[in-house]
Amino acid sequence: MSDDTGAPRTDDGAGIPKPSSEPLVVLSDVNKYFGELHVLQDINLTVHRGEVVVVIGPSGSGKSTLCRAINRLEPINGGTITLDGQPLPAEGKALARLRADVGMVFQSFNLFAHKTILENVTLGPVKVKRVKSTEAKKQAMELLERVGVANQADKLPAQLSGGQQQRVAIARALAMRPKVILFDEPTSALDPEMVQEVLDVMVGLAKEGMTMVVVTHEMGFARKAADRVVFMSDGQIVEEAEPETFFDNPQSNRAKDFLGKILTH
Repeated sequence: MSDDTGAPRTDDGAGIPKPSSEPLVVLSDVNKYFGELHVLQDINLTVHRGEVVVVIGPSGSGKSTLCRAINRLEPINGGTITLDGQPLPAEGKALARLRADVGMVFQSFNLFAHKTILENVTLGPVKVKRVKSTEAKKQAMELLERVGVANQADKLPAQLSGGQQQRVAIARALAMRPKVILFDEPTSALDPEMVQEVLDVMVGLAKEGMTMVVVTHEMGFARKAADRVVFMSDGQIVEEAEPETFFDNPQSNRAKDFLGKILTH
């Protein structure tokens, strides 16, 4: 079994690939300020190839900023971030190339409103990776089929439900064949009945061995799909552990307090 990058993957016996020990994304002593506000404080985090890391924590803890720093949507003020052994470039073509390797799925879909669903998914491969149009369309239809919206290919985003639009956004990220996909609160703008259809697609990706960093409030997804849960509070990583360990036996008072509030409602 191998992932899109050709790296060998191991199996846990239940058909679910286990992450490799090879670091893919490495954050070392990362700091970020918004004016006086110290939103990321000496962050150290390694995401291994094939690993699903779910980042949780209270609002304002720095989760989304951490996610957006990994592909330099948010520039950092100190420390280093490397992707597949290469430091993040500051700007220019090198940064564009890096972003092609890092998929991003946002809270608000960010689809091009005036382009069809099919055009939204083919645009990146054709413009950035110079894939031939016919090949890009074939691949896009396969991905839209995979996320369950192939029958919507000729429609505009506004004609789709929020859940369908977010699944298109996932297909668009996959079309670039990224090394890692970042999900920044991918279900928080959705109506409750649409949340599960998006989470189901994400669970499927996890089972296929896609490297994922997921910022979410969906604790059920964290339990089910994460290899590791990272708990943030006040700009710091307070605790990280396998889901079962974290949810059943949190070590810090801040994590206990957070879980106590959300799991009782």
